[in-house]
Amino acid sequence: MDAKTVLEFAAKHNAKILDLRFIDVPGIWQHVSYPIQELSVESFQEGFGMDASSIRGWAQIHESDMLLIPDPNTAFMDPFRDTPTLVMICDAADPTTRKPYQRDVRNLAKRAEEHLQKSGIADQAFFGAEAEFFIFDSVRFDQRENHAFYYVDSNEGRWNSGRVEHNLGYRPRYKEGYFPVPPTDHYQDLRTEMVLKMQEVGIEVECHHHEVATAGQCEIDFKFDTLIKAADNMMKYKFVIRSLAYQYGKTVTFMPKPIFSDNGSGMHTHQSLWGKGKPLFAGDGYAGLSQLALWYIGGLLKHAPAIVAFAAPSTNSYKRLVPGFEAPVNLAYSKRNRSAAVRIPVYSENPKAKRLEFRPPDPSCNPYLAYSAMLMAGLDGIENKINPGGPLDKDIFELSQEELSEVPSLPGSLEESLRALEKDHAFLTKGGVFHKDFIDLWIDYKMSREVNPMRMRPHPYEFHLYYDI
Repeated sequence: MDAKTVLEFAAKHNAKILDLRFIDVPGIWQHVSYPIQELSVESFQEGFGMDASSIRGWAQIHESDMLLIPDPNTAFMDPFRDTPTLVMICDAADPTTRKPYQRDVRNLAKRAEEHLQKSGIADQAFFGAEAEFFIFDSVRFDQRENHAFYYVDSNEGRWNSGRVEHNLGYRPRYKEGYFPVPPTDHYQDLRTEMVLKMQEVGIEVECHHHEVATAGQCEIDFKFDTLIKAADNMMKYKFVIRSLAYQYGKTVTFMPKPIFSDNGSGMHTHQSLWGKGKPLFAGDGYAGLSQLALWYIGGLLKHAPAIVAFAAPSTNSYKRLVPGFEAPVNLAYSKRNRSAAVRIPVYSENPKAKRLEFRPPDPSCNPYLAYSAMLMAGLDGIENKINPGGPLDKDIFELSQEELSEVPSLPGSLEESLRALEKDHAFLTKGGVFHKDFIDLWIDYKMSREVNPMRMRPHPYEFHLYYDI
């Protein structure tokens, strides 16, 4: 759409409210709303002023004025509001220079796409992410000086099989939720409605299903797209799922590991490069890959410890990424082994379907940052012809300790990944995509707001281990 078409679209749908959305640095959608009369053709150039002083990771109070510039190509009607509401995703700009704001992660992702085109390697990067989530019936948590707890519950949770009241059975066993039909799958109808809502807001959905864990773990897959559009769609995806679940009296979390001793939620990210309308990852190499694709894999594997500072960015992420289980912690590639960090799907021989899947990311990430970091690592691998080594086509559980020790592994904590990013970030700053001050901001924010607060608090399980010591 262009500006004029957006105004016509708003009039056609009798929009009364304009809702402008943008994303903070950690990855949460924010918004501000206006009467629709405030929107004009000039708005797409002039923008809307706002105070950014309280937006996480953005400007300090002495330079807090900011402009939100709506992107007309993102316009859709909010399917959950009582009053007809037109939504657009915005970029942030400095009101004095009119230049894109450097800490706006959507602008950062645009710089990544521009860097790709200037590199001469390809002109398009496609991303398709599979973001898993849990649907719970209730959640309680609190943290005080003298207590700490969380409690999640789901009628579908296997732990409720002995419940007295209104117990009809049919609950997925632990690690056996992939893919039972209803009534064991409690959320077929809810997911279907989520799919229909996603289609209303412009997301092209491919399929939906129950995931491996009990207690309502689900996945809805939508079609790949270019970096910015894929990240925009991920934000719409989360919005639709949370909003519809809320209307049904349920709650959704994208935390990677909300349940102990069952599968966590990943965001396996498929990616490929195209040039002049042709797929560049198809070839006659391993698993039908081109040499360019193998170099891209080499870049991902080399820089993976730093990438996961953005792609697995929570302390909770590393309760999913634990060695010795099925988690993709091994820095290797394979066409079928899902414990390898990079998997090459072999469902189709069509060159257009040739892609690779980076498995460590999880849905707690900011997609604009995670996709950009992966792209920059892959491009670095191509530019420097980084050899990814041989594939890991063995069962990881059958390897000897000596063989296992030869396979590098991901960091074991958020702090370790941040330290890796601190040491290895030159590949990100190429072309001015990530600025050094942004990387420093990210590391400082994560350490001061997440890592240090977690390490300073007693954990409830420590009382089980140590209270009577």
